[in-house]
Amino acid sequence: MADSKPLSSLDGDSVATEALLWDVFGIVVNEAIRKGTSTSEKVCEWKEPEELKQLLDLELRSQGESQEQILERCRTVIRYSVKTCHPRFFNQLFSGLDPHSLAGRIITESLNTSTYTYEIAPVFVLMEEEVLKKLRALVGWSSGDGVFCPGGSISNMYAVNLARYQRYPDCKQRGLRALPPLALFTSKECHYSIKKAAAFLGLGTDSVRTVKADERGKMIPEDLEMQISLAEAEGAVPFLVSATCGTTVLGAFDPLEAIADICQRHGLWLHVDNLLKRCHGVQASYLFQQDKFYDVSLDTGDKVVQCGRRVDCLKLWLMWKAQGGQGLEQRVDRSFALARYLVEEIKKREGFELVLEPEFVNVCFWFVPPSLRGKQESPDYNERLAQVAPVLKERMVKEGSMMIGYQPHGTRGNFFRMIVANPTLTQVDMDFLLDELERLGQDL
Repeated sequence: MADSKPLSSLDGDSVATEALLWDVFGIVVNEAIRKGTSTSEKVCEWKEPEELKQLLDLELRSQGESQEQILERCRTVIRYSVKTCHPRFFNQLFSGLDPHSLAGRIITESLNTSTYTYEIAPVFVLMEEEVLKKLRALVGWSSGDGVFCPGGSISNMYAVNLARYQRYPDCKQRGLRALPPLALFTSKECHYSIKKAAAFLGLGTDSVRTVKADERGKMIPEDLEMQISLAEAEGAVPFLVSATCGTTVLGAFDPLEAIADICQRHGLWLHVDNLLKRCHGVQASYLFQQDKFYDVSLDTGDKVVQCGRRVDCLKLWLMWKAQGGQGLEQRVDRSFALARYLVEEIKKREGFELVLEPEFVNVCFWFVPPSLRGKQESPDYNERLAQVAPVLKERMVKEGSMMIGYQPHGTRGNFFRMIVANPTLTQVDMDFLLDELERLGQDL
């Protein structure tokens, strides 16, 4: 790195601050966006942990560094990070880059506010309410409440806490001593955060009753009814059913109408308006004064478990403004169409086998290498097939050609899970995925 004058601080130097940010924005656009979304570049540049530590020079020292060194560090961070916006990144439930959402994130980070009161975040308090209103309308709700959460795990924790409060409001003040043994129900395909929420909220993971799922990963209503009766017979009080629309692995949708009927019969949690603030609010007098000069119902921070809460609504709002509802609908339609294209291509190709017909954008399949084809009756076939995905994953990551997730599921050995989510994907990318697996596994 260049040896120049240390950059101890830019405090108060608006010219230098602006110059630094322009340089950083240039690096981001060139390295993270332009290169990070190009199929001619790697998805990742893999390094083992000890080597990566040396390359990053992570140690924090007493003396500051020069601007040239800081800019080089920005390049290094981007270089060795996984490019999740890359068209060949299929590894998670998220992927791709939306420029309007990115613009929204840049704005919110630059403003550096928190959405707990109208007085410090007037634009975003109103914006969040409008976006939530639109999202509720999409599922047919004319009223209700909500907040943007940092992720699905926190959302599930809110669901458990609200359901408990709705059934036993005294628990907010008296804690666990106000509660009998409780039982909540979710399918074996649920997200692992349900058990984490039960542990975090003091219910214990034993309170989570697992309901059987069918071969497609959908909760079986008849078993839910049975589990509720069993919990009651054991002296527990059922209070919540957590259903899933789009399970993590198979992308299954639980039969919501049948589950809702069961919940109604047993008086279990479905939906209650205006509960967030009653459940979580503590009316901190230094923040949520009731004699403010504006409508204090706009001080939404008292209905969440966090104090400071970053702005998440602008990303979706700006994208929605740019795309319109029709544009977003077309994106969803394209994802389903590409998932269907991939399924049909898998069926055509030797060495590929679907786990099941998908109902969502999760396409789960095995790659069967040449040495295992036609040997399904061999006693060690499943064991050997389960070893294929980890080997191919290591090869693709170390080459940087693509990333796709794999996992076992029940009695099924490791298989690949392709998520068609990136809005820039084309049939060419689907073909590449299959071609690359064939190339990487031709010697297995």
